[in-house]
Amino acid sequence: QVQLVESGGGLVQAGGSLRLSCAASGRTFSNYAMGWFRQAPGKEREFVAAITRYGGIINYADSVKGRFTISRDNAKNTVYLQMNSLKPEDTAVYYCAADARGLGSRSVSEYDYWGQGTQVTVSS
Repeated sequence: QVQLVESGGGLVQAGGSLRLSCAASGRTFSNYAMGWFRQAPGKEREFVAAITRYGGIINYADSVKGRFTISRDNAKNTVYLQMNSLKPEDTAVYYCAADARGLGSRSVSEYDYWGQGTQVTVSS
């Protein structure tokens, strides 16, 4: 079992920045690729970014490329999502997830463990 706890969400104006953190516990963190997903009201959960076990491969959704940066610190068992130039359409609950296969997939179904989510609201 892996427990994931997100933090860092909040209310920010358009153009602002937030940094999300996801702290992991329970199993060896570096055994997992990590992903960030988001879900807006009435919409399906969607891929945001993913990073493989040691950061060798990083993927982003087109909608956040150039604005968001995913990173991880295996010594701290933590994955981060730096979000810059935020837009109202980035408003959602953001979830981190762990992928035991280590692939850093874009698919929700490929992830084994999920956090409870943190709310990000971007005002216009």
